[in-house]
Amino acid sequence: MSIDLYCFGESGNAYKAALSLELAGMNWRPRFVDFFNGETRGDDYRSRLNPMGEVPVMVDGDLTLTQSGAIQQYVVDRSGRLGHPDRLELLRWILWDNHKLSGQAGMTRFLMNFVPPEKRPQPVIDFMQARLRAAYAVLDAHLKDRDWIVGDAVTIADTACCGYLFYEEPFGFARADWPAIDRWLTCIAALPGWKHPYDLMPRSADEGGST
Repeated sequence: MSIDLYCFGESGNAYKAALSLELAGMNWRPRFVDFFNGETRGDDYRSRLNPMGEVPVMVDGDLTLTQSGAIQQYVVDRSGRLGHPDRLELLRWILWDNHKLSGQAGMTRFLMNFVPPEKRPQPVIDFMQARLRAAYAVLDAHLKDRDWIVGDAVTIADTACCGYLFYEEPFGFARADWPAIDRWLTCIAALPGWKHPYDLMPRSADEGGST
């Protein structure tokens, strides 16, 4: 039986889970969620899949699991891959990513690309981009003399922190400005099984969803 991952291609948080499942070689399939037409806000979705009204949601048999970090840890526990003996160091970077990197990149990218231009709050975008630059600096410095965030091989710390950094839609991130991050992303993209988020998950524009 395959694992179902409820997701959509534009979601960097869903990409963290999808990429972890793919790199771990697990049997899974994407289930498109029409986020932009309000599916996650509907009663059916919230009662059946996730009362938090978010993606990703992973369903493996009788188990339904939400939040990308929890799903990533499940992948490690189930597959024996993408983990590291120092579980606290993995958790430290996943929490940092959620709070400092992906949490802010996701909002900034949404405001800059999926909100009508006349409704985009430029002061908020400027503020978020400044905070993101501080986060990029932390990650770039950490990766200066190493290939991976934790240990000497790819882990869920990497699949967490790269969640939004492969998207082409502008949100203030340019790989050329951060050479260590750029090299790290190149390492990730060279892994067997790596795919761009729009190749790994169904994109709303391709599924008839409005963006």
